[in-house]
Amino acid sequence: MAIMYPYLIYVGLILLILFLGLLFFLKRKATIYEDGIKVANTAWLKELPEFRSARTKYRIISSLIKISLVTALISSLFLAARPYRTSSINSGIKKRDIFLCLDVSYSIYDLNYAIVDQLKEVVSSMEGDRFGISIFNTTTVLYVPLTDDYDFIIDKLDELKEYFILQKEYWETFKDYTYIPESMYDEYTEMNMKLRTMDAGTLVNNYYKGSSLIGEGLASCLYSFPYINDESRTRIIILSTDNAQMEAKKPIVELDEACQICQKHDVHLFGIFPDKDTYDKDSIKDYDINLNNFKSSINNADGVVYEQSKSLTVKDIVKNIEKHEAMTIKEVSTTKTIDQPSLFVIILATSLIIFLLSIERLHRQ
Repeated sequence: MAIMYPYLIYVGLILLILFLGLLFFLKRKATIYEDGIKVANTAWLKELPEFRSARTKYRIISSLIKISLVTALISSLFLAARPYRTSSINSGIKKRDIFLCLDVSYSIYDLNYAIVDQLKEVVSSMEGDRFGISIFNTTTVLYVPLTDDYDFIIDKLDELKEYFILQKEYWETFKDYTYIPESMYDEYTEMNMKLRTMDAGTLVNNYYKGSSLIGEGLASCLYSFPYINDESRTRIIILSTDNAQMEAKKPIVELDEACQICQKHDVHLFGIFPDKDTYDKDSIKDYDINLNNFKSSINNADGVVYEQSKSLTVKDIVKNIEKHEAMTIKEVSTTKTIDQPSLFVIILATSLIIFLLSIERLHRQ
């Protein structure tokens, strides 16, 4: 503990000592006999037990009044002098900026569900990392801008989890129907309405652009980083996709180009590819082609591709990614001044209580 204005204590104590000295001098002068008639034969009165007891109580109460008053004055001086402590806070970003870039086409809901489920645990253990979420299909939605508000991130991951559950239910229930049976129409309508909220932003112009435009999704995520040319930050994109692009026209940016742009801006890429068992059965023949093309694009940009499997779960993949590229940003150290009045407030309050109780007791004496 330190004192911000110590001179107040020095000045206050000097004045208090002078004041007490003056009181002592005046009291002593007042007890000297100067004039009047003395009472005779009072010695025997002072020896009475009742008198001695009353005198002892009076002296104790008087002492308490004086001590409590002096203590109250001294504690008031310390409060006026403002006791405080300093606390050093390291507020610099010291790790990573991580974007989760999710292909939310319906063919990949199993992988996405696993990712968000496991990332909740990762986010809960974060300290210093900033985290963002970008989702795409035909078009991209910045679902969570970079933030270190981990409670908010977890809430948004829960929302995505519900979205992927609904995708799974919808896909497994209705994908084989060309026409929806009347008996299932209400269920279809209700589920479709719920999905529209999330689908709306990611399926803009879907009819003539196509779906799963992976290069455009990755490029859009890249430019969601603030101050993209700031080389002092370590940036990571975790891209989850089955690389099953279904474009109706040539995309603005292909995956190869988007990966090269990421490399140009020193953004580290980590790709996650779904397990073969969960891959869309309608395009399983393209699994190896899509995987190899995905690896080639990511690896050419010095990125790493992980394949989800029974031996390597999404949780393991995310833990491996966490080990990479800790930030080397300078930490910003700030000193914070915190007032510490508690001790002296307690002393002051206690002294005043004792003073008032003693005065009351003296009046009854």
